[in-house]
Amino acid sequence: MKLSEFDFDLPERLIATRPVRPRSASRLLVVTPEQIVDASISGITDYLRPGDRLVLNDTRVIPARLSGQRTRQGDAGQTSARIEVTLLSVDVDGNWQALLKPLKKIRDGEVVVFDAGLEAQVLHRSEGVATLQFNREGDAFDAALAKVGAMPLPPYIAAKRAADERDKEDYQTIWARRLGAVAAPTASLHFDSALLDQIAAHGVTTSFVTLHVGAGTFLPVKTDDIADHKMHAEWGEVSARAAAEINATKAAGGRIIPVGTTALRLIETATGADGQLGAWTGDTDIFIAPGYQFGVTDALITNFHLPKSTLMMLVSALMGRARIREVYAHAIAQDYRFFSYGDASILLPDGVD
Repeated sequence: MKLSEFDFDLPERLIATRPVRPRSASRLLVVTPEQIVDASISGITDYLRPGDRLVLNDTRVIPARLSGQRTRQGDAGQTSARIEVTLLSVDVDGNWQALLKPLKKIRDGEVVVFDAGLEAQVLHRSEGVATLQFNREGDAFDAALAKVGAMPLPPYIAAKRAADERDKEDYQTIWARRLGAVAAPTASLHFDSALLDQIAAHGVTTSFVTLHVGAGTFLPVKTDDIADHKMHAEWGEVSARAAAEINATKAAGGRIIPVGTTALRLIETATGADGQLGAWTGDTDIFIAPGYQFGVTDALITNFHLPKSTLMMLVSALMGRARIREVYAHAIAQDYRFFSYGDASILLPDGVD
């Protein structure tokens, strides 16, 4: 299957650089095999059944972009360089993998100094990624990061404007709990407390899982044959409670509807060949493309994705490539807002009723 099969032309004006407010004012495109319906996320219960279960990713985005100073003493005296840091992931020793820019301006062993007393030593560099050891850990690190860090907006937004204080609220779900993501599970950004209450009153339940979304989610697919693409790994966890809730819903005839591709990828990773979801912890690099057989997912709430992205392949696996092409053509024609701060869709392979 060729990468070009997942391409489309998107007018730049449809790339959202700010979300709508309130969150539940976003538009919703309802997609079944037979229908494409323009709606609002505030009316999503019209397309949910009592007994359905939404699966929500409770990861919390860290303010992962930092700007610091490297100072070096040489024969010509002291020199300094501004170093931009984007945190990617933390390892078992508490050290961070990070992108440094410009990488050529820093050496192994040197220290980058930030505001709020935060410092990071470069332990080593490999394949464009540096390993950093910070001088603070735990709550002290989180507090310093909150002061000096900026939200890691996606490249297509960051190219248009810098992150600001508003993004610290906008680029975070209202149920965000477990720190570790450097990108938001953006389909969840449409939900506010009033909408959750409305969904619960409709008889739809929720379960929480965790997938710490990594910066690799923005990396382009570089192989012409998508079968040659290697996914980035992300850490996730499905608790025994969440697994039991989801299995019970399936057994009772309810639908399992992940809110976002991150939640979908995680529960599909944790689903066995028998269709039962188990408690699971680890790194997942699952790649879902047309031909994939879904184990537990019945439908999906998601945003509109980048051309030639793995997420275009995922939604094509769920609804079919031809149908997704029709859906995206409709969304563009109707001026839906695209990508992280854009509008939502609900994909229902088996229809509404």
